[in-house]
Amino acid sequence: MELQQRINAFSKLGAFIKQFTGEAFRKEEHILHNDLFFEGFKHQIKLAQEHNGWFTKKNIVFALNGWANELTESALNQWTSHYNFSKVKPQKVAIIMAGNIPLVGFHDFLAVLISGHHVVVKQSSNDKHLLPFLAKYLEQIEPEFKGRITFTEGKLSDFDAVIATGSNNTARYFEFYFKDKPSIIRKNRNSVAILNGKETKEQLENLSDDIFRYYGLGCRNVSKLFLPKDYSFDAFFEAIYKWHPIINEAKYANNYDYNKAVYLMSEFEMLENGFLMIKEDESFASPIATVFYEYYDSEETLHVRLKNESDNIQCIVAEGFSKEEIKFGNTQKPALWDYADAVDTIAFLLKL
Repeated sequence: MELQQRINAFSKLGAFIKQFTGEAFRKEEHILHNDLFFEGFKHQIKLAQEHNGWFTKKNIVFALNGWANELTESALNQWTSHYNFSKVKPQKVAIIMAGNIPLVGFHDFLAVLISGHHVVVKQSSNDKHLLPFLAKYLEQIEPEFKGRITFTEGKLSDFDAVIATGSNNTARYFEFYFKDKPSIIRKNRNSVAILNGKETKEQLENLSDDIFRYYGLGCRNVSKLFLPKDYSFDAFFEAIYKWHPIINEAKYANNYDYNKAVYLMSEFEMLENGFLMIKEDESFASPIATVFYEYYDSEETLHVRLKNESDNIQCIVAEGFSKEEIKFGNTQKPALWDYADAVDTIAFLLKL
């Protein structure tokens, strides 16, 4: 199968997904095989919501919208134009996926197949409904994908390389278990925002999207703020108020109440506004409904700190701080070439 065939297939998948990116799902007559798949995917979205309380319709739709925007022929061509796929010898690549946000493993799935390899997918039990159905649609629009896509719930076997995502603890297990295979092993990471006190209301409102989207469960969610000394939180709390309805959602509210009780019983100092707690802490990973913060003396010392901690950081949200920074509000809108942990997945796959 030629690269252009694979690009065409994924762009058609993107067109199919685009029907599910609004408040109301709209069946478009020109989409291939819609009579076979449209109602079925609606059902899978419903099942995903019922199976995992964090996968609300709003969060699933947001994830699907991101993929619909990236799975276009122009974006796929732009992404793949930087690589030479002519010497690929198809291998079986196993993917062990996380399940923290909807379709979190889709980029690895896409990268393996667009590279010309075969994929063996082991999903998280938290996110098991959406991808297999999309894979079936992909096989329907491009039959040459049949036999190249396998889903397994058992022990992985018969594969040549692996991409595995998990916690720091499971990563140690992965590194031992897959020590004889080419691999990408991903561990826990968190995202940070650097504020200077001069941010506009719009920037801070956008930052609230980086904090609250997916309830803060993604590695691209901002869980830590770096602030100048004497920073006033007034503008921050005012700007994030647009997210206050989140406290009406039971799973989030339960975590808020629990973590607040822990902080109060432990006599930790913190600020809170009824739906988010702000706590001074050197850690990067904050609990749900909490954002940690830390003061910095100068941008120079902060650059050194973040460089030393680079293995723990996924995204840096800032304005005018570094070349790697991401604009406020954009952490959950990665492009195809925004690789997790800054490891080029396609380059890895082309070396197999």
